Amino acid sequence: MNLPNYFIADLPADYAVRPDMVREACQTLKRNRERYLLPRSTESVVSVIVELARLWQSPHSPWRTLALEQGPPALGLSREMLAWGLDGFFRQLTARNLNALLVQDLGHPQRLDRLVANDAEMLVSLTTRALGPELLVHIAAGILPTPVILSMLHGLLLRSAQVVKCAAGASLIPRLFAHSLHDLEPKMASCLELVAWKGGSAELETVLFEEANAIVAAGSDETIETLRRTVPRQVRFLAHGHRVSAAYVSRESLMPANEPGTVEDAAVDVAAWDQLGCLSPHVIYVETGGMLPPEAFAARLSEALETLEKRWPRGPVGMDVATAIFQRRELYRLRAAADGTTRCWFSTDSTAWSVVYEADPTFQTSCLHRFVMVKPVDTLEECLRHAEMIRGRWSTVGLAGSGVRTSELAAQFAAWGIHRICPLGRMQLPPLTWRHDGRPVIGDLITWAAHEMPLDS
Repeated sequence: MNLPNYFIADLPADYAVRPDMVREACQTLKRNRERYLLPRSTESVVSVIVELARLWQSPHSPWRTLALEQGPPALGLSREMLAWGLDGFFRQLTARNLNALLVQDLGHPQRLDRLVANDAEMLVSLTTRALGPELLVHIAAGILPTPVILSMLHGLLLRSAQVVKCAAGASLIPRLFAHSLHDLEPKMASCLELVAWKGGSAELETVLFEEANAIVAAGSDETIETLRRTVPRQVRFLAHGHRVSAAYVSRESLMPANEPGTVEDAAVDVAAWDQLGCLSPHVIYVETGGMLPPEAFAARLSEALETLEKRWPRGPVGMDVATAIFQRRELYRLRAAADGTTRCWFSTDSTAWSVVYEADPTFQTSCLHRFVMVKPVDTLEECLRHAEMIRGRWSTVGLAGSGVRTSELAAQFAAWGIHRICPLGRMQLPPLTWRHDGRPVIGDLITWAAHEMPLDS
């Protein structure tokens, strides 16, 4: 199936996009927003999103079928892995979850429709309304499709015209989602544009940024700094730079009744999206003093990853990635042969998964693609002391605990500065209400209007 050219990203890869095309597209989006999106109620937008999610979960959906046929070779993921990621994402798009997001960030589910008051505002005779940006630009990074789709949905909720700049080689599934919106609600889709030119196209980006009211960007710290210098001062700029994640396994979660589930949950977090998201664990810290020692945990984790490989095969990797994994494996093989503080478990005849146990608890970044470190610690304080170099960049901790100590550990992580603490096994399935980098989900994009009503005498 060839997609019609509804969006600039649908044009052939060698098509020369011109600055005047970009400016005209932005201005058309703004006009369409005035006509087709602003008059919509939040309830109606939510219903469209819920219907899109239902369609994408249907095995008969042409969009899902195309995504699972063409997505794996385009993204370097297996069909099974991509299906798991898409299903987990679209299952969350319910009216209840979307309204919970609106209440969390805006205090009222109709805040984007009109002046309203919640209970606290009624006490001070205040009504407020939230207004989204006229033109919202998203600059995506990485191959994972769900963060890009979620950004589009945020823009729809805000009733903003949108331009989505997809990452190189990763436009297919966002385009399919945009086409599914066009198929369901063509007028709403006319407020959305997707582009896929190479980063650093100064002439195109200058025009795009001049037309924008707000820009949300993800990427490396270097990319973010380059963009920050380019974005006009009057344009709101929200950036998400490089982040890493790790897991923490308490001794209580390794009791005989809990240990199999804990190991399986850890394997799921390593394998999910082939460990390529910022929520994937580079290191799993395992407390000593439990029924299963950290070294034995690493051995069990290798078995779980081998089993999971049959259900969710890792996607193929290029020669450069395979070489990097091989070189890292050789480094730890040599260490293991030289001393008794390192052990290795590697998939046979492939680079599909790698587990390294190392007694040194210092945080280390992984070469990803299901390559994970297991490190022992006596206490959480020891873990945090050896992770100090990633303080401020540690995005998510997958926590395996039991009983009241789970809450105690979570409180310590939060006080240290980690923004998301979730159960082990759910690191790559953040809720819609997840505050990326600890910031409001859509609240940072809002402009507020308030009506201070006369106080009762």
